[in-house]
Amino acid sequence: MHSEQAEAGNQDLIYQLDDRPPAPQAFFAALQHVLASFVGVITPTLIIGGVLGLGEHIPYLISMALIVSGVGTFIQARRFGPVGAGMICLQGTSFAFLGSVLAAGFIAKSQGGGPDEILSLIFGICFLGAFVEIVLSQFLDKLKRIITPLVTGIVITIIGISLIKVGMTDLAGGFKAPDFGSLQNLVLGGSVLAVIIMLNRSSNQWLRLSSIVIGLITGMALALFMGKTSTAAIMESISQQPWLSIPVPFKYGFSFDWVAFLPIAIIYLITAIESTGDLTANCMISRQPIQGKNYLRRIKGGVLGDGFNSMLAAIFNTFPNTTFSQNNGVIQLTGVASRYIGYFVAGILVILGLFPVVGAILQQIPNVITDVISLQNTSLI
Repeated sequence: MHSEQAEAGNQDLIYQLDDRPPAPQAFFAALQHVLASFVGVITPTLIIGGVLGLGEHIPYLISMALIVSGVGTFIQARRFGPVGAGMICLQGTSFAFLGSVLAAGFIAKSQGGGPDEILSLIFGICFLGAFVEIVLSQFLDKLKRIITPLVTGIVITIIGISLIKVGMTDLAGGFKAPDFGSLQNLVLGGSVLAVIIMLNRSSNQWLRLSSIVIGLITGMALALFMGKTSTAAIMESISQQPWLSIPVPFKYGFSFDWVAFLPIAIIYLITAIESTGDLTANCMISRQPIQGKNYLRRIKGGVLGDGFNSMLAAIFNTFPNTTFSQNNGVIQLTGVASRYIGYFVAGILVILGLFPVVGAILQQIPNVITDVISLQNTSLI
């Protein structure tokens, strides 16, 4: 039954898992994966940075998010010993951690901490929390009997509900904003939301795949027209950035708080189960077995890779990573399942991350727009 489902869903693969496509085709396929996931990789950082008032640190944090996503994607595709699934598993910053990361940031802020103290606590607890997923990855077959879809569904629903308040607040202009709830803010946010929903309803797969990117570009154009941002502000932000972003381990220090740690640990547990589903779908689309020892080895390696990459993320100053599910759609759409595409994806992400000008430009996107993206992803959690 399982093999029939896998075969039925993957009749048109152009390149199998271990095929090596020519460089031009590989690069083009990789570019599509990056375009499908780029906004998802950087948006949590934009939201966290905006809500916690991290200001000038945001471009660096975005650079680190892209670099770690690239390195993590390479680890998953290449597979090092037991670490990695050996498939195209694009790694990116997880939306599931938004609520608990923001809660940790507010704990540090309530104790009088500035940006360094906030980030020190967040990355400290995320680093230690990654070991929860690393350990759980070896017991997935037993864990699934305890953590049922009903349990994970309830927890993930609560995560989504908790994010609605943050999203709606920034959609209206942001906490204590002088123009909070203004018609201009609501029109801007509503327009972006309408574009994304309309494209998501399209029968054209390319439009659906690009809906968030197009919504983001539309929102930025409207923001420029409304005076919410300006080319002068963008150029000034760019001029203040260094040429390269150099990864510095624990740049902001390392601290810990049990109250902040426990919610993070629970989310790591949930994402381990969630990643199992994403990896299983990837196996089906890539024409790999979805039962037996090889399947279990691949799933354990993939979830272990998620945990290891989240540990790297904390070390190099970004937020927890997970396997992105939208890339399964890109594999199905392009018919390219070759894991070597992951090498090209990794290279593109690392190159983008090395140049903080990318983060400086993205920082100028108003919260009204990024939180529409947050609300869109909340509906998908």
